[in-house]
Amino acid sequence: MSFAEYADCIREGDVAIVYLSHDSMMPVKVQRGAQTQTRYGVIRHSQDLIGHKYGSKVSCSKGWVYVLHPTPELWTVSLPHRTQILYTTDISMITMMLELKPGSVVCESGTGSGSLSHAIIRTIAPSGHLHTVEFHAKRAEKVEEEFVEHRVGHLVTVRNQDVCKEGFGVSGVADAAFLDIPSPWDAVVHAKTALKRQGGRVCSFSPCIEQVQRTCAALTDHGFTELCTIEVLLQVHDVRTVSLPLPDFGPDSDTNEEQNQNQSSPASTTTIKTTTTPREIPGHTGFLTFATKPRT
Repeated sequence: MSFAEYADCIREGDVAIVYLSHDSMMPVKVQRGAQTQTRYGVIRHSQDLIGHKYGSKVSCSKGWVYVLHPTPELWTVSLPHRTQILYTTDISMITMMLELKPGSVVCESGTGSGSLSHAIIRTIAPSGHLHTVEFHAKRAEKVEEEFVEHRVGHLVTVRNQDVCKEGFGVSGVADAAFLDIPSPWDAVVHAKTALKRQGGRVCSFSPCIEQVQRTCAALTDHGFTELCTIEVLLQVHDVRTVSLPLPDFGPDSDTNEEQNQNQSSPASTTTIKTTTTPREIPGHTGFLTFATKPRT
């Protein structure tokens, strides 16, 4: 099992995602002889998990669960939160606008809980590399352990340092850089240093518009072009069935009265599928500012 490659069967040492419901999932480290308690009963790793295929339905004493192959999307909704994280709505926009692809080299700061990091690694695998910087020592140590546990450690280098003072630890190798720190304007010069001479893309995530203004000013001062700030708001439409009355237009003027009387009357209602917007939607998460380093 790897977050960057698919495997059919569950093996000892894998991290599997136990699906309890649409909004309730939990990661489980598969170990021979171990057990995991859920609200539907106990899962015995040796009998219920090891050797079974991913996607299998596991029966418990009070119900059943599914065991899913881990993906960055499932990890985002089930990971242990050490910091605020980015969710798939913003992550998908970041990977697209940074033009990431297999073989890309990416610099990231800060790592946090590793939500975006896993998505980047899956996108740039198998020949790319992620250089990620985390200021907090314990968080850097923990996320590095998770990368090894998820068998993507060879695709990422974790550094515990202050990106605003020490940079990313690399120079002229990155295709893209991502900043998720309180003062991204202080790290713009280091992002420029890390990007290749042929140019590259940079993205900054900030919750406040004042941060965006200072970051845009710093990007302009350092020669970045094509500045663009985006706010992504997710609105899910609910599909439902409704009945609507059919209008009565009266008798047909082109036919005589006898024919109109003989015609069967149409049904008074019709059933159709439609979508409705929810009464409440998730609000603002942050602003994504993108820019391009031109070729030098």
